Amino acid sequence: MKRSTGLALAAALLLAGCGPADKAANDTTSADIPEARPDAVNDRFARLALSCVHKEYPNKISHVMNTAEDAQTPAELTPAFYGCFDWHSSVHGHWLLVRILKTDPASPMKPAIIAALDRSFTDANIAAELAYLDGEGRKGFERPYGTAWLLQLVAELDESDDPRLKTWRETLRPLEERIVAETQEWLPKLAYPIRLGTHNQSAFAFGLMIDYARQTGNAAFEKALVDKSLEFHRSDVNCPLAYEPSGEDFLSPCLMEADLMRRVMPQADYAAWLGTFLPQIPVDGSGDWLTPGEVRDPTDGKLVHLDGVNLSRAWAMEGVASALPEGDARVPALLAASKAHATSGLAAVSADNYEGSHWLGSFATYLTTRRGIGGS
Repeated sequence: MKRSTGLALAAALLLAGCGPADKAANDTTSADIPEARPDAVNDRFARLALSCVHKEYPNKISHVMNTAEDAQTPAELTPAFYGCFDWHSSVHGHWLLVRILKTDPASPMKPAIIAALDRSFTDANIAAELAYLDGEGRKGFERPYGTAWLLQLVAELDESDDPRLKTWRETLRPLEERIVAETQEWLPKLAYPIRLGTHNQSAFAFGLMIDYARQTGNAAFEKALVDKSLEFHRSDVNCPLAYEPSGEDFLSPCLMEADLMRRVMPQADYAAWLGTFLPQIPVDGSGDWLTPGEVRDPTDGKLVHLDGVNLSRAWAMEGVASALPEGDARVPALLAASKAHATSGLAAVSADNYEGSHWLGSFATYLTTRRGIGGS
């Protein structure tokens, strides 16, 4: 059975850059970025990231200040990841660029992508990122969402044989090692799962981190994550999918948990677990059992999260379907609902409003390149 969401529908999207950069902090403008090829989805997503990874303002920082000396600009505080409105969006904006380099080597964006990544991934910048984490009260900085994306970025680089990407991977290693060590220290202390539909959700982060641990061969980190996932979720039943989405979700608590558990359970066990966890999944192939979220104001940074929930639901359902036995009667319904969510989510990825454009391209790229299920 072919398990695809038919994402060629996205080829008609008309995307452009995030807008002109602030010259005080950035010399990258839309004029510096090559034009997209007609109907080349990857080019348009790349333009979104290229236009914002070094765009310092507007910016929302999550910053613990200990003294007056901590009153610095985003680029001074975290010089590798200061663009795209916030640290975590900057991180997955950089991931998007690496992903495009690997999946579309003929992209006309390639020279601009390489220049942008060379600019960010320097020893001095990463040393400054580490120095920032050393500040009092910053031990949990961007945990777990931003730190999970940082490890996903490292995993993307790690699986490449390209010497340039290998060099960037080594540049990031000190920050990677700090994040892994602090996460391993945190996991035994985390008594309960974090079941939100936003940044602090544990299931989504654990999934990205497990993929990283397996790619890099970190067996101890993988075991800690797998054990915690099973501890938290093996006995979960009847997830209240009807209560989703909340008004500001960009991750589905139920579907992200299902997408996590496919990574840590044998197929037969997972198929049985899914039946008790999400008994709502139909067996008649219908796609209307789960309705895409509605965004009524794409200029509202919180409400536009629902465009993200449509994209992340789509990849989660595709991931769940990929883990079920061939012929499982739930697969057609999962893929039908995934396709509906992908169509809605991808149509919303636009440069018109920075509230969405600074991050939705990453979610779209994760979906269209099938990153979570071994897409190449």
